[in-house]
Amino acid sequence: MAVRIRLRRTGRRNSPSYRIVVVDGRAPRQGAYIEAIGQYTPRAGHDALNLKADRASHWLDKGAQPSDTVRSLLRRAGVLKARHEARLAKKLAGAAVPLAESPAADAAPAAE
Repeated sequence: MAVRIRLRRTGRRNSPSYRIVVVDGRAPRQGAYIEAIGQYTPRAGHDALNLKADRASHWLDKGAQPSDTVRSLLRRAGVLKARHEARLAKKLAGAAVPLAESPAADAAPAAE
């Protein structure tokens, strides 16, 4: 099952609002969804985006693919940057080997 994070339209005519939902990729736009993780109201100004960042990150960890619009909303909310920084910190922490335990220090011949 291909899981997607995408928008589901709600609201009245000429006053759109959207739910950010986790859904099976084969489901229709207004079909059943697995979980609602936020709301987006483009006409609301600075309060346009309301997102559960922890749930979005959870579903991204599980392999859910965001749509292009949802990807830009996640970027605006800072979710993608936080995930990138966490992965980078984990990578750098694993690469940091103390100098005394470095294999290059053991292999160097002693100069006499």
